[in-house]
Amino acid sequence: MRNRKKAYLVLADGTVYQGYSFGADAECTGELVFTTGMCGYMETLTDPSYGGQIVMQTFPLIGNYGIMPSDAEGGCFLSGYAVREYCDTPSNFRCEMTLDAYLKENGIPGIYGIDTREITRRIRESGVMNARICADVPEDLSAIRQYRVPETVVAEVSRENITVSSPEETKYRVVLIDYGAKNNIQRELVKRGCEVTAVPFDTSAEDILAMNPDGVMLSNGPGDPADNHYSIAQIAKLLGKKPMFGICLGHQMTALAAGGTTAKMRYGHRGANQPVRDLVTGKTSITTQNHGYAVQDPLPEGAQLRFVNANDGTCEGIDYPDRRCFTVQFHPEACAGPKDTGYLFDRFIAMMKEG
Repeated sequence: MRNRKKAYLVLADGTVYQGYSFGADAECTGELVFTTGMCGYMETLTDPSYGGQIVMQTFPLIGNYGIMPSDAEGGCFLSGYAVREYCDTPSNFRCEMTLDAYLKENGIPGIYGIDTREITRRIRESGVMNARICADVPEDLSAIRQYRVPETVVAEVSRENITVSSPEETKYRVVLIDYGAKNNIQRELVKRGCEVTAVPFDTSAEDILAMNPDGVMLSNGPGDPADNHYSIAQIAKLLGKKPMFGICLGHQMTALAAGGTTAKMRYGHRGANQPVRDLVTGKTSITTQNHGYAVQDPLPEGAQLRFVNANDGTCEGIDYPDRRCFTVQFHPEACAGPKDTGYLFDRFIAMMKEG
């Protein structure tokens, strides 16, 4: 019989939502964010970019096709998980465990039975706020209000050792700097003939250049991009030295390395339905996104705005033509649209081919 142990989602503004506990028997504090994906909760759970956050699904039923570890995009680093309803009797021939069992295995507390629609509307009106999943409502909310995604979150989600992934026939050699990389970035490069050497986030520019790659890939990752002073300094040293392609956090830190600025968004973009317009071709693509910060105007010197969000006009991609670099805020390795922006990997390949 399903557990009916009471749990509470306590927001930093004092609002309390009563639900029921599932997943790990624990409590957590984090930045509460919502994601609008109607499917792909496995990819959401294993996206390292959610490090330090309590993730709330706007789609009401989660867990109906169970958990397939082979679909994981990385480790499970989110702080907590909030859903309207979770399914404890999944039906799928690939299912290996339930959502509840997966959260328990990874030490992630969850809460279900809350009005996620109401909470989403509150966040959209007031902006992203901190929250706590707990068994008892605390009288003092100061710890919730003072919470901040740790400055060390990239270090917590990055790999510890260098790994190499090779195609059947190697055409190009790419160094992927892992700030919390999703696995599909490597897969997209490997299937295009790239040998991918994935390195920890704190690998120096000198060590990367000593590997003499044909190109450098900057991955996605969690947290405030401006916290990553060392990584930004290394990107600044790499700019112009090798063809470079940055995604999400890699996009933001490249702008900072070039002299630009970033700012926290009201509630960010998270989901598989974000429209992005290419200012060169005029084409609009449907993209997958997961970010709470955006590159601001004015752009760095020599940078050209390439993509904008069709909903709110925020920066979605930048070209650095004099430095053989381009970056995007969205995830071209994901399958929104279903594969509208996968061509950007081909663009990276073409840059490496040109030398």
